[in-house]
Amino acid sequence: MRKVDLRMNELRNYNIIKRVAHNEITVNRAQVLLNCTKRTIYNLIKRYNMLGKESFIHGNRGRSPSTIISQDLKENILELYKDKYYLANFRHFMELLEENENIKISYNALYTLLYSAGFISPKCHHVTRRNKNKTLKLKLEENINLSESEKDYIAVTNLQDPSVAHPRKPRAKYQGELIQMDASEHAWFGPSHGKQHLHLALDDASGQIIGAYFAPQETLKGYYNVLYQILTVKGIPAKFLTDNRTVFEYGKLKNPSDEKDTFTQFGYACHQLGIDLETTSIPQAKGTVERMFGTLQSRLITELNIAGITTIQEANCFLKTFITRFNNVFAVQDDYTKSVYDNQLTPEKINYTLAIISKRKVDNGNAIKYKKQYYQFYNDDNLMLIQPKTECFVLEAFDGSLVASIGEVFYNLVELERNERFSKNFDSQPKSKPKYKGHKPKQCHPWTYYTFKEKWSKLQQQSLY
Repeated sequence: MRKVDLRMNELRNYNIIKRVAHNEITVNRAQVLLNCTKRTIYNLIKRYNMLGKESFIHGNRGRSPSTIISQDLKENILELYKDKYYLANFRHFMELLEENENIKISYNALYTLLYSAGFISPKCHHVTRRNKNKTLKLKLEENINLSESEKDYIAVTNLQDPSVAHPRKPRAKYQGELIQMDASEHAWFGPSHGKQHLHLALDDASGQIIGAYFAPQETLKGYYNVLYQILTVKGIPAKFLTDNRTVFEYGKLKNPSDEKDTFTQFGYACHQLGIDLETTSIPQAKGTVERMFGTLQSRLITELNIAGITTIQEANCFLKTFITRFNNVFAVQDDYTKSVYDNQLTPEKINYTLAIISKRKVDNGNAIKYKKQYYQFYNDDNLMLIQPKTECFVLEAFDGSLVASIGEVFYNLVELERNERFSKNFDSQPKSKPKYKGHKPKQCHPWTYYTFKEKWSKLQQQSLY
């Protein structure tokens, strides 16, 4: 007869039922001791009479749960995090495992596995990071051999000091009421590819990313592309909150006037659209977009690395799908808060509103120089002769087309090439005349009024003499 070992609770049940079977205590007394019904007591007595002590062993003893993670799967997950996904935080790693590796595991099980192996999340609390660093420092001082995961932890960037958290503040009530906009300089494609600038616009009410654009530097072009995405997808917002870069605002005058306007190119575009532009030198004032950069520097870098993206053009194409997936998970749904975005503009108006204005003078050769190239004035296909030293304004539209304004009259600008397009003596078939790019804005376009109207009328009067 084999020996039967019972656990503490099983042995207690066995002794009570044994005493009931030998009439040492009553069924009612056993019911109180075991806190169960009489029917359960009679079933236990029946099992005792049939199998004896062995009947009190739990039926699942020695069996593995169906949901247990195999040792091979654990090692596979640890290798994936160590070699491929080491920049991802634990929750992002869980999503990437299900999406890319077809491995579904709960967050608690994944956290326990990684933490027991010595890994900590790049987005962990400051206390966890500080305790981990203290433990590793003591081991290094006492010359204790470190595990492979601890060595990897020191080698990877997780040992760096965490950034200072920004204090939170209440969000805006409506979508489009406040848009926080900024750019982040970071090695988005990895240290070997240098640093790039990610221009970002974030809706304060919903937390949605409504515009993002990569560029080599933080420039007007980057913010114009972000604003173009907002105008085409959402509409005209009520207010922008940015930093004090000269892209947005110069020093304000005490007594501003139309003749002494301090609008920048971006500021004037916002003025024409009716968008309030507020700047601040305090990063904590726009903490939502600052914290978003911290999140993207964890998630977006990992996604770009997995996709093998190393150029700005590829990254801007990738942002379209990434932002959609990101907003579906983290942003507040559109029907949760009301929207105060104004009506969307036509593509033509957006094209000429997001323009760059430059001042030029006509030279003696009836041309102006713009970006190291010479341009001449055309009205349809007719070359227009302008008096030398006449001042004009060059308008470079968002799509790159060029027009010039003298007073309230617009002219097409056609590039003057270094050599003729065809030779009358040596080319058998002459080519057609050069065509202008784009088309001229209408006379009622907002650029012809307000700030520049008086200046342009004076220039037109000067051109007549």
